[in-house]
Amino acid sequence: MKPNSGTLVVNIMNGVKAEAYEGVYQCTARNERGAAISNNIVIRPSRSPLWTKEKLEPNHVREGDSLVLNCRPPVGLPPPIIFWMDNAFQRLPQSERVSQGLNGDLYFSNVQPEDTREDYICYARFNHTQTIQQKQPISVKVFSMDSLNDTIAANLSDTDIYGAKPVTERPPVLLTPTGSTSNKVELRGNVLLLECIAAGLPTPVIRWIKEGGELPANRTFFENFKKTLKIIDVSEADSGNYKCTARNTLGSTHHVISVTVKAAPYWITAPRNLVLSPGEDGTLICRANGNPKPSISWLTNGVPIAIAPEDPSRKVDGDTIIFSAVQERSSAVYQCNASNEYGYLLANAFVNVLAEPPRILTPANKLYQVIADSPALIDCAYFGSPKPEIEWFRGVKGSILRGNEYVFHDNGTLEIPVAQKDSTGTYTCVARNKLGKTQNEVQLEVKDPTMIIKQPQYKVIQRSAQASFECVIKHDPTLIPTVIWLKDNNELPDDERFLVGKDNLTIMNVTDKDDGTYTCIVNTTLDSVSASAVLTVVARPNPPLDLELTGQLERSIELSWVPGEENNSPITNFVIEYEDGLHEPGVWHYQTEVPGSQTTVQLKLSPYVNYSFRVIAVNEIGRSQPSEPSEQYLTKSANPDENPSNVQGIGSEPDNLVITWESLKGFQSNGPGLQYKVSWRQKDVDDEWTSVVVANVSKYIVSGTPTFVPYEIKVQALNDLGYAPEPSEVIGHSGEDLPMVAPGNVQVHVINSTLAKVHWDPVPLKSVRGHLQGYKVYYWKVQSLSRRSKRHVEKKILTFRGNKTFGMLPGLEPYSSYKLNVRVVNGKGEGPASPDKVFKTPEGVPSPPSFLKITNPTLDSLTLEWGSPTHPNGVLTSYILKFQPINNTHELGPLVEIRIPANESSLILKNLNYSTRYKFYFNAQTSVGSGSQITEEAVTIMDEVQPLYPRIRNVTTAAAETYANISWEYEGPDHANFYVEYGVAGSKEDWKKEIVNGSRSFFVLKGLTPGTAYKVRVGAEGLSGFRSSEDLFETGPAMASRQVDIATQGWFIGLMCAVALLILILLIVCFIRRNKGGKYPVKEKEDAHADPEIQPMKEDDGTFGEYSDAEDHKPLKKGSRTPSDRTVKKEDSDDSLVDYGEGVNGQFNEDGSFIGQYSGKKEKEPAEGNESSEAPSPVNAMNSFV
Repeated sequence: MKPNSGTLVVNIMNGVKAEAYEGVYQCTARNERGAAISNNIVIRPSRSPLWTKEKLEPNHVREGDSLVLNCRPPVGLPPPIIFWMDNAFQRLPQSERVSQGLNGDLYFSNVQPEDTREDYICYARFNHTQTIQQKQPISVKVFSMDSLNDTIAANLSDTDIYGAKPVTERPPVLLTPTGSTSNKVELRGNVLLLECIAAGLPTPVIRWIKEGGELPANRTFFENFKKTLKIIDVSEADSGNYKCTARNTLGSTHHVISVTVKAAPYWITAPRNLVLSPGEDGTLICRANGNPKPSISWLTNGVPIAIAPEDPSRKVDGDTIIFSAVQERSSAVYQCNASNEYGYLLANAFVNVLAEPPRILTPANKLYQVIADSPALIDCAYFGSPKPEIEWFRGVKGSILRGNEYVFHDNGTLEIPVAQKDSTGTYTCVARNKLGKTQNEVQLEVKDPTMIIKQPQYKVIQRSAQASFECVIKHDPTLIPTVIWLKDNNELPDDERFLVGKDNLTIMNVTDKDDGTYTCIVNTTLDSVSASAVLTVVARPNPPLDLELTGQLERSIELSWVPGEENNSPITNFVIEYEDGLHEPGVWHYQTEVPGSQTTVQLKLSPYVNYSFRVIAVNEIGRSQPSEPSEQYLTKSANPDENPSNVQGIGSEPDNLVITWESLKGFQSNGPGLQYKVSWRQKDVDDEWTSVVVANVSKYIVSGTPTFVPYEIKVQALNDLGYAPEPSEVIGHSGEDLPMVAPGNVQVHVINSTLAKVHWDPVPLKSVRGHLQGYKVYYWKVQSLSRRSKRHVEKKILTFRGNKTFGMLPGLEPYSSYKLNVRVVNGKGEGPASPDKVFKTPEGVPSPPSFLKITNPTLDSLTLEWGSPTHPNGVLTSYILKFQPINNTHELGPLVEIRIPANESSLILKNLNYSTRYKFYFNAQTSVGSGSQITEEAVTIMDEVQPLYPRIRNVTTAAAETYANISWEYEGPDHANFYVEYGVAGSKEDWKKEIVNGSRSFFVLKGLTPGTAYKVRVGAEGLSGFRSSEDLFETGPAMASRQVDIATQGWFIGLMCAVALLILILLIVCFIRRNKGGKYPVKEKEDAHADPEIQPMKEDDGTFGEYSDAEDHKPLKKGSRTPSDRTVKKEDSDDSLVDYGEGVNGQFNEDGSFIGQYSGKKEKEPAEGNESSEAPSPVNAMNSFV
């Protein structure tokens, strides 16, 4: 016995034989409470006896007969494993014809000559002793009838066995089991093995069925070439008749095996330990089943209960012991024994009678943590006798827990099936019996579940690219998650290409080995979540392999190949290319292509080509590298199959014919010595063909031909083996010459002021002397009839294809004189021109007046000035002026129309309403009609001293490196609140806004970027849309840090103080004069000269037009929409053609034609009033000083 243990150790290494310990052993454990006993343990030594000596006779068998080689191994413990081998320790092959039975014998359904051998050896392997025993070799000699007749027919002719009969087929006969029926008994839970082996020729086939039922699914297996039926884990339901049928072409036989499943005892209810308190009742139940049904017997402390000491509190009732009003002396160990002929069961049950107050075994204040929406199990392990009752309370003084939202287990555990966040808190378990009461408090915390809110997604990545999987998680803040990435449920490869980030996994330079499933696992102490995605690495396919040429014929061959690896992208097609090693070595040409499911193709071949082929696989990613070239295959020579294509005859000179063609390619020659036979003759002339054979070229020149004569031409290929088929004829022409005759009878029909139609007679085809390509019409404007001034002649050309005899001349200028002529065109060039034809276009409607300017607004009058149309398109008859008032809501009043003589250029409108906005429409007229109009708006003033509406003008800037001084002039009501808006010039960003304190008319913009162009404008608060025009300025470049800051120099500070004092004085003077209502010098000059530059309020922003000084004649700055003088005319330019007498305002008139005539010199602007006598602003003064 082992110390402090019930283990018995038997040591047979001390020389004592194992047989000495053979027997049945049982263990008994005993204390003052009782005795428990174990099952019987049987000890038997293993045995591996030797085969008995025996003399084995050789087996002489006729071919086709059956044979059984008996093994009969010695009986061992445990039984040996049987197998058949030869002298070389090689297992003998088995089949449907030859197989080993369950008893170890070797069965031959029919023997064949190849079964002859002398080393059929049966081996028995005893695993427990690790020994193998060998039977004596068995010899088998198979005689065929042919050999018998040749060798021993005379000696054996009188026997029945070896009669000289041929091998005959035989119906099946069962070798095992014998007879038609047999019986088989198997125990429940074991493996049932049924066997049928049959003899016959041909070899029979075995089939199994269960009579009156089905073979059990998932538990039925067929072994030994279906000769053995195997059913695992059998039960009583598997009892019945199993039928095996052996069948061949000559018949069948069968055998029925009646299977009975018996059962050793097995538990239905095993007795369980029982704890009772004094005076309680209880029962021990011992129920078992088996076949046959087992008998039940009871023992007490290892002694049969019938002879055990009496106990009045117990009563035995078959498989049940009933306890009534037990006492402490009733404690004992009871054994239940269930037995039948196939085995027995033994179970111990301890009946413990004791009195104990309740005890709770779960530690106090134990903390339970669970995830929300999952079950929460809170333990209350207890002990006591009588068995305590368990109650649960929420909190320390809460109410008792009841209801469907809780589950109370017998072991005291409280289950909350779906714990929520509000389930967090203290729970109290109370245990009580008649001997006392106790309680315990535990804590429950419910955590937020861990979630993967952005899971990895399926990726298809090309080789060498980068793959990235995301795994973004959300978790309870009190839990610490750990993220693990797996590949195919294993750790990531130890490779620096795998970069694990906080929320992602990145694989750099992906390879084929990176294919697989990537899983992101997030673990906390309470839960675990995971998400997976598949990475598929795709690439161009590998090149095809093993190209093979078969079926070689003169004009075809079959090519086959083995596809390369697809690399996870199916091959869509194969491209076959060929190389002509004879004519173009090293150059591969496209041959054909086939679908990706095809690996052979029949290829058409041409004669006299040394072919090599290669195959390219194509998938969605791209093309594979070409395969290795196939072997070469040279086809035989033959006559050319085809003639040159694209044969043409075109003369390059008037007296020749150039015949050209596209030469045959090398493989089209079909043989060596490729040449061409060129033939020609004049068409429609009874001439013979003229022929010449030329080398492998693509051109031949025939000289001395008449000019532009049709020829019949043909070119035929030939080689050393002969000519190609007769070629088809084509028509060509000898060289062209310039046309000889001009078109006649040219007529012009003027359709309208911009369109004319020209007619002409066609020239005779013979005089064309070439292919007629069409006619060209040259036309040009001689002069404008309205100005009588000639201009530079610019000829225009229209080409009319084919044999057309008329055409339209669009885009003419109205009221002009034109000339034209017509010429015929062939492939050589143009013929002589027809005599010039003169025609005139009628008048049209004029273009809009060149400008409309409204000046000198008074209380009841406005002065209008205009310029004549750039393109009068005729004789002007008058101007039409229309105008109407506009009220404050932009509604239009009644329209007034005035006709003005054509020689007028200005008009004073009187009797207008004061302080009223008017809209003017102005256009010119000819006898044909009115031209397009221009519009303008203007406002009469309220009084003679001060304008009605405010305005901001003369915005000036003085920019430094990072700031700019902005100043302006304001006219309008007092106490205006100004603001300055600015932004980077050319930018689409919103304007930045700075508020000006008080009513100052200057502001300093700070924090600007050096060397940057800015735009700026000034506005007034509360006046919607009221702001100045834009001004542009640029800050100075950034200064180097080592330069001296000028602002810290004493001389500069003194200078700035003087300038500031001067500005202050000027501002005081300006303020005093404004408050007095006096006129500024500018205003005095305006009144003195009635300056036409004074502008009405602008339509778009409601401000008055700004005063224009000499600077106003410069081009408008960026952002301006109209010139400052409100004229509707093109901007002046230093390089304008205006001063050369004719304007350049080209435009399209109403019929779509382009008008480009020049319009006379531009009128000069009056010099008076353009020079302002106004004093410069303070900022301007400073700029001038600086």
